[in-house]
Amino acid sequence: MTDVAKDLTAGTIGGASQLIVGHPFDTIKVKLQSQPVPPPGQRPKYSGAIDAVKQTVAAEGPRGLYKGMGAPLATVAALNAVLFTVRGQMEALLRSEPGAPLTVNQQVVAGAGAGVAVAVLATPTELIKCRLQAQGAAVTGPGAAVTAAIKYSGPMDVAKQVLRSEGGIKGLFKGLIPTMGREVPGNAAMFGVYEALKQYFAGGTDTSGLDRGSLIVAGGLAGGAFWVSVYPTDVIKSAIQIDDYRNPKYSGSIDAFKKIVKAEGVGGLYKGFGPAMARSVPANAACFLAYEGVRSSLG
Repeated sequence: MTDVAKDLTAGTIGGASQLIVGHPFDTIKVKLQSQPVPPPGQRPKYSGAIDAVKQTVAAEGPRGLYKGMGAPLATVAALNAVLFTVRGQMEALLRSEPGAPLTVNQQVVAGAGAGVAVAVLATPTELIKCRLQAQGAAVTGPGAAVTAAIKYSGPMDVAKQVLRSEGGIKGLFKGLIPTMGREVPGNAAMFGVYEALKQYFAGGTDTSGLDRGSLIVAGGLAGGAFWVSVYPTDVIKSAIQIDDYRNPKYSGSIDAFKKIVKAEGVGGLYKGFGPAMARSVPANAACFLAYEGVRSSLG
């Protein structure tokens, strides 16, 4: 197999592992991000991550935590295959000679380059996922709950409605700019931290002999670095992608930033941060471990 084929295969399996482990956390993150600010005297539908889990499971069963997984599951192969393949090709371009190890800074550059490619593919998937996950977010008044009507029956229905009534293909790429703003610096940070930790554990640039425990720790912390570096951008992305097309609340990323901070303070840019971090560590540990294992077995 060529290096590209090996990266495609390993990236696909790594991405599937990441999705299966992390999707329930992502569902809770989006629910917290998307619930509106309650009017004075009312309380939000979810008081926090644990409450969101309890209400979701009570209303929809455990399957509710996997709502919206169809879209990313259908495209996870492409997204992660592109991520690791582009990163691999960037590594080849940055090497001083074939087989030479890369520095941490070079891995940062490789990660950023891979992030550009992933952002383009991820935007429609993220939009569909967020629309499905955000359904039902509302506020509760004294003695009663106000819940939005279910608008979409599934991933394909989201895509059909967006294509039909939100400007065609352009509608599926709503939120491309903040998605790019998340993926480029996020992947730069993730791959840079991952390489730095691997070299630290290995005591040098040769990391081929690292055990599974070291890879799990490096992958988990690298995933955490992704979210620490870009989380406010992700909140803005989600807000824009679930915004009403005919009566939009936000005119763009900067406007969304200003309005969120004005209404909720800086803390509004970190809604759902706990679930995101709780997801990122095990999910990315699973992703990198699966990738490294498959890539190594393929030679």
